[in-house]
Amino acid sequence: MDYSLAEAYASCAAHTRAEAKNFYYAFVMLPSARRRAIYALYSFCRTVDDAADEAPSPAIAEDELKKIRYDLALCLEGRPPNLQFAALADTITRFGLKPEHLLAVIDGVEQDLTVTRYDDFDQLRDYCWKVAGAVGLLSLAIFGYSDSRAEAYAEDLGLAMQLTNILRDIKEDLARDRIYLPRDEMVHYGITEEILARGELDSGLRDFLAFQAERARHYFESGLRLIPLVDYSSRVCPMMLHAVYSRVLDH
Repeated sequence: MDYSLAEAYASCAAHTRAEAKNFYYAFVMLPSARRRAIYALYSFCRTVDDAADEAPSPAIAEDELKKIRYDLALCLEGRPPNLQFAALADTITRFGLKPEHLLAVIDGVEQDLTVTRYDDFDQLRDYCWKVAGAVGLLSLAIFGYSDSRAEAYAEDLGLAMQLTNILRDIKEDLARDRIYLPRDEMVHYGITEEILARGELDSGLRDFLAFQAERARHYFESGLRLIPLVDYSSRVCPMMLHAVYSRVLDH
């Protein structure tokens, strides 16, 4: 395929503008080179998500994710198969993105095809690391940092955002027969799947959801420590992401 890097990054920027919603206005605050890179990363992650969420069947979703794995392998070999992966290949080279973190994102989304319940928070946290913590580390590489403590805080901010998504999307996930809430904690609070499906906020469900929200707030507090550790020119972006998602959790 005959294309320029400018075209490749422009394609990712257009994809991000069309889909990013809460993320986009945080991304535009980055310096231009970092902004282009975050568009390339977002476009990749969104493509992976959509491969599972928009496929008409799990079998088709699995095939789509296999194709993305293959395309990523070509990208890592320096033979990107399309505009999106051309931008990602350049971003990997410029900012040192780790292939294992990109693969973790695919692993996490692929897990959604077979795992629909989580026995405890350890299992849920492992899933969240793949789909959000790894993305936090990839984003951190683009933001720039010199203090290694930033890595744990970036993972925690990603986890806080994913836990917020889980609480926001309980009804939507139930419609897909998915529950991203620890089963042992549901049992402790006397919450059944039927109670979740009804969505009637009695005291037991309120207490259970308040406990989940408080956990997310704990990770937001840790994630806030990331901001002074990233390169000065990048700080507004994670600051805005933290502020926007904290407001979503409050709501």
